[in-house]
Amino acid sequence: MSFVVPKETYSGKVYEVSIGTDKVINFGGETMLPFLSFDGTMKNRPLIAYEIQDIPPDDWPDTIKKVYEGVSDNPVTWAKYCQEKLGAKAIALRLLGTHPDRLNTSPEDAAKTVKDVLAAVNLPMIILGSNNADKDASVLAAVAEAAKDKNCIIGKAQEANYKTIVAAAMANNHKLIAMSDLDINLSKQLNILITQMGFDKERLITDPMCSALGYGLDYTYSVMERIRLAALMQNDTTMQQPLLGDVGFYVWKTKETQASESDLPKWGSLEERAIAWEAVTAAAFMFAGAELLIMRHPKAVEALEKLIDELM
Repeated sequence: MSFVVPKETYSGKVYEVSIGTDKVINFGGETMLPFLSFDGTMKNRPLIAYEIQDIPPDDWPDTIKKVYEGVSDNPVTWAKYCQEKLGAKAIALRLLGTHPDRLNTSPEDAAKTVKDVLAAVNLPMIILGSNNADKDASVLAAVAEAAKDKNCIIGKAQEANYKTIVAAAMANNHKLIAMSDLDINLSKQLNILITQMGFDKERLITDPMCSALGYGLDYTYSVMERIRLAALMQNDTTMQQPLLGDVGFYVWKTKETQASESDLPKWGSLEERAIAWEAVTAAAFMFAGAELLIMRHPKAVEALEKLIDELM
């Protein structure tokens, strides 16, 4: 008697999100847990976006900083490098210079940066603030208008500032990232608050926050997994948004991506170790349900794309 794979039936579905205008790309839309194609359909592969910044990445470790040497002093040049040399499918522009503790760049200057990058490349764009709730409200409102009708992803909206950012995203035809602090109930509550303002739940991306391998990844994984199970098994429409893993931002702060080989010779090659740290972290979140990943090192992206090819 031949073996028949047991089939799980899910009542829910993850919303499919499309971004971009010149080059449109879709992610999400699956009807089963990640890569379990015998249980349903996985319409789109996870999307990886290359992270760039509006200011030079002076706080990045040398291992990743050297990859973008000569281009990272200008976001336009950096974005073009990612498109033309690295074959990026999407760009995530982080407006870190707007943070009050950095350059405190004005919303108007941030809007100009966004316009310049959008004019230089034709890739789908994710536009991120500096994670200062007060400043992000004004900055993201300005950049949403500057990128009007470009079908970007704007973020991140938090409980402290979501009203202003939601209104800007709606008025200018963008998708939106909703970020909460590693709690499924907080994530659900924020999604409800945003949709109560009239924002379509199908245009939301959920960011339950991220943590690197060895620094709380297991807790993040658990939260993402619970969100995805609620979406599919309980058909909870407030949890059916695609999930974001903001991988590079957290990974390249860890000791494992920075400690020298002379200090820790038993840890092996620093470059190999750091790339593996980002790739493994990203893979874990992808298995937990993340459909959108923001990453930094091209070799880590290459490794994850190869894994996706094999799994698909």
